[in-house]
Amino acid sequence: MRSVIGEIVGGTNEVTVLDMEASIEHLSRGTIRHVDVLLVVLEPYYRSMETAGRTVPLARDLGIGRIFGIANKLRTPQDEEAVRSYCANHDLELIAAIPFDESVVEADRTARAVIDYDANSAIVGELSKVADFLMPGKAKQGGM
Repeated sequence: MRSVIGEIVGGTNEVTVLDMEASIEHLSRGTIRHVDVLLVVLEPYYRSMETAGRTVPLARDLGIGRIFGIANKLRTPQDEEAVRSYCANHDLELIAAIPFDESVVEADRTARAVIDYDANSAIVGELSKVADFLMPGKAKQGGM
């Protein structure tokens, strides 16, 4: 797997997004050592944030220099504050705060991407900002 990912992301100026399962296995095995940027998705739940807390040090040990947090499925201001506080206390820069969006559920029910289901949904707007941030050369700058 390390070799495959190395081939995919190595030597290109294109953005490649890999959606990995929420565990530290890919880090402990060094599977993602060749990535330029690691996005750690945090939901406002204890287990999610604790997984992020284990992920970030392992990623840094692999030499991944650009690691950013994305808050996901935020339903209340308290959810967002919990994730922001956790990130601040664990030296993880938060670059997006994605609200819980019923459009995701409805799009899935119709077997469509959210952008095809509702291009004006809150999640599409926030993810567009993340995509812009990830464009080559931009992820070196600060986020939100």
